[in-house]
Amino acid sequence: MMDTKKFRRHSCIVAVFYLVMMPFTSIADVYNLTVDKVIIDTGKFKKQGIGYNGASPGPVLRMEEGENVTINVTNNLDEMTSIHWHGLILPYQQDGVPTISYDGIKPGETFTYKFPIVQSGTYWFHSHSGFQEPDGAYGSIVIKSKKREPFRYDRDYVVQLTDKHPHSGSRIMRNLKTMPDYYNRQQQTITDFISDSETNGLGTTINDRMAWGDMRMMPADIEDVQGFTPLINGKGPNQNWTGLFKPGERIRLRFINSSAMTYFDIRIPGLKMTVVSADGNNVRPVKVDEFRIAVSETFDVIVQPKDDKAYTIFAESMGRSAFGRGTLAPRDGMVAVVPQLRKSPLLTMADMGMDHSNMKGMDHSNMKGMDHSKMKGMDHSKMKGMDHSKMKGMDHSKMKSQVDPFYAPGSGLTPNAGKDKKFLSYQDLKAQKQLYKHRAPTREIEIRLTGNMERYIWSINGKKYEDEEEIRLQYGERVRFKFVNETMMSHPMHLHGMWSILDTGAGKWNPIKHTVSVAPGTTLYTETEVDAPGQWAFHCHLSYHAASGMFRKIVVVGGPKSALLNSITSKEPKV
Repeated sequence: MMDTKKFRRHSCIVAVFYLVMMPFTSIADVYNLTVDKVIIDTGKFKKQGIGYNGASPGPVLRMEEGENVTINVTNNLDEMTSIHWHGLILPYQQDGVPTISYDGIKPGETFTYKFPIVQSGTYWFHSHSGFQEPDGAYGSIVIKSKKREPFRYDRDYVVQLTDKHPHSGSRIMRNLKTMPDYYNRQQQTITDFISDSETNGLGTTINDRMAWGDMRMMPADIEDVQGFTPLINGKGPNQNWTGLFKPGERIRLRFINSSAMTYFDIRIPGLKMTVVSADGNNVRPVKVDEFRIAVSETFDVIVQPKDDKAYTIFAESMGRSAFGRGTLAPRDGMVAVVPQLRKSPLLTMADMGMDHSNMKGMDHSNMKGMDHSKMKGMDHSKMKGMDHSKMKGMDHSKMKSQVDPFYAPGSGLTPNAGKDKKFLSYQDLKAQKQLYKHRAPTREIEIRLTGNMERYIWSINGKKYEDEEEIRLQYGERVRFKFVNETMMSHPMHLHGMWSILDTGAGKWNPIKHTVSVAPGTTLYTETEVDAPGQWAFHCHLSYHAASGMFRKIVVVGGPKSALLNSITSKEPKV
């Protein structure tokens, strides 16, 4: 029998433990969040930001499929705020987008969200007001499945990635509007010109520079914003977030990219990663050495370190300008070698949908849908001040070749994990189970991703959000979206409230996602079962692209009367 004093002491320890852990992890069906001013320490600099429950990132909200949650959010700021539950399927009134699903949360007030949990997996939450999200207003969501998972693991860690910048979100936006290349620290120099001239010839190099100049772009225009410090779970590279393990254990790592603008290439040198879930939905396991995670995507992987040593989680920005670093280790204080940043990639004319020089040997008979009609006799002299809304993206949906179909052949952004290494492609993703009955779409809607880098304007179909009407869908239909990226940047397109079924050519096993990344110069297809009445946001998840106009409101008409809008004809500006 346990001694009474020991029992009391034990009870006190347990009570203190739960009190300490409560701000960080919630396990009940009632959750309390405060929105606060916080100090964010990156290890390189400190800055004031916004967080939840006194910290950034905010807590891990642990929920269970089938429960009905109540989330009380108290706004301690001196400005309006909001919380969007990214990837969760819920009534539109609970989606948390000001002027679309509700008014937002006023300073000093508490708003209560209530909705059922109808899914499982890895998701996140963030503010949808102004630039509060880039300033630190994000957290993670882990939902336990009612059924047994089709894979096993012994430990479970959230790995939340962010790109923290010394400047505030509003200041970054002002600077980008004033000078779009303000944050580009990888511009080509006279040394690069001399080197290229020696390799390619003076005439070719001059012509190349003139072509890019006519387009008011640079091959280094991959990352809009550089000079940031990547964080893993709020820790900078020098602070080294660490997840512990016992050799031989299977570890589930839930990667969430909560960055404002940064794509990351993820690898763990010395360990294979088995991808088991994408955007909260299980996929057939795929073993990879590296994967690219777009802004707002989530990927779950299983790793099994068998040796008594440390391993580095290396998150390298797509533009190779910065990296995040964490560690998996048997004991605290252990570290592993941190890789060097690889050479920065450069955009090519292929990324602009213009260059076919790298497509030798390609069977064009398998590339139905590629539109060459607009490319005859292209005159670069007519491209000054070019508005990229006039560019046609390559359609690779029918292409069968050795080239990754989700990148333009010859693209400077095509992922490469190195010799005998596997890099994850969307083409590798196959759904573990069907969410919807496979059927033909009722219609197709073209979404052209357009923009003008020189003026830092981003749009859909050549129009900014405030200049265009909403997209109207009918409840019960199945819509096919054709995304044509006519710009030189990758865009992670996020649809609220409904799933996007990504067309990878797998038919009924096409993967189900809430965010799809559309690479420059390419065309990508998704399908959506329109099963959520109300009005929803639809936008690029790069913060400053959405704020500049790459944003739409979708209105779903019809459906259950209890979910219908009082009015679905009004059109309000985005907050």
